[in-house]
Amino acid sequence: MITVAGFNTAIDRFIQVDALTPGEVHRVREEKIYPGGKGVHVAQTIAELGERVRLIGLVDQAHEAFITRQLNARGALFHGVAIEGQLRQCLALQEPDGRITEILAQGPQLNPIEQDALLREFGRSVEDSELMILSGSLPRGFADSLYAGLVEYAHGLGKRCLVDASGEALRHAVDAKPLLVKPNRDEISRLVGYPVIDLHAAEKAVTALRERGVTMPVVSLGEQGAVAADETGMWHAQLASTQVRNAVGSGDCFLAGMAVAILRKLPLDEALRLAVACGVANAESEETGFAKRGHVDALLPRVTVRRL
Repeated sequence: MITVAGFNTAIDRFIQVDALTPGEVHRVREEKIYPGGKGVHVAQTIAELGERVRLIGLVDQAHEAFITRQLNARGALFHGVAIEGQLRQCLALQEPDGRITEILAQGPQLNPIEQDALLREFGRSVEDSELMILSGSLPRGFADSLYAGLVEYAHGLGKRCLVDASGEALRHAVDAKPLLVKPNRDEISRLVGYPVIDLHAAEKAVTALRERGVTMPVVSLGEQGAVAADETGMWHAQLASTQVRNAVGSGDCFLAGMAVAILRKLPLDEALRLAVACGVANAESEETGFAKRGHVDALLPRVTVRRL
């Protein structure tokens, strides 16, 4: 079992417009609504790849049935913790040329009872889980050090943690030495204090994370692929795509692929191959944060993996 702590659940609205011009009235050409948040994306892709997964996240009364129904239909268990407020609403506005503008809400401010309920659910879930994934932004009310504390708690039980966070939450989590962290270019640049815009800089950043105690650091570079390292060495994987439709959520699908590969004890080069295929499969699809298994399988032979 893989447990995903994707606490800050959202409702994603994917809207297509003819053109996005500040200050002007826009007519919607098409709108689709999905359960959202990084944890949702990770969990449903893990399930699609054939592994058992549960998601711990917030839910409000208006969307509980919608989220539970969709995740259950895709094979993921949803352990929703009810809140008094409303889930955050996230907008993705796509123009005809494919450019996407995202507007991400902060989400509800949790009271102490709601915070405790989330943490109790996490504690129960750790016991029968082989992997824990801490994914996405923290709901308001939690300290930036929460993920670090959860990593340390899991360590005490002999469990492995993967972390996908940003800002101070990521900085604290790295200090707790999780099995894996997966910052993108912007996140790793802020963490290490210099721009990570090419493979050389990514190698340097991955090495720095290894030296800080992260067993398997991964830096994702968008169209340039990803760089990762473990005790066997450092690898780069890439798959260029000319069919990108919606890249939002590709990093989450990438992380899902890494988690599945780790669960299956694949070597790092093959783990990166699966992860990159998952990320590209999402980017080539319209839906945000979901990689279909057949699409992933078709892409796997095209991923280029090399030792650095």
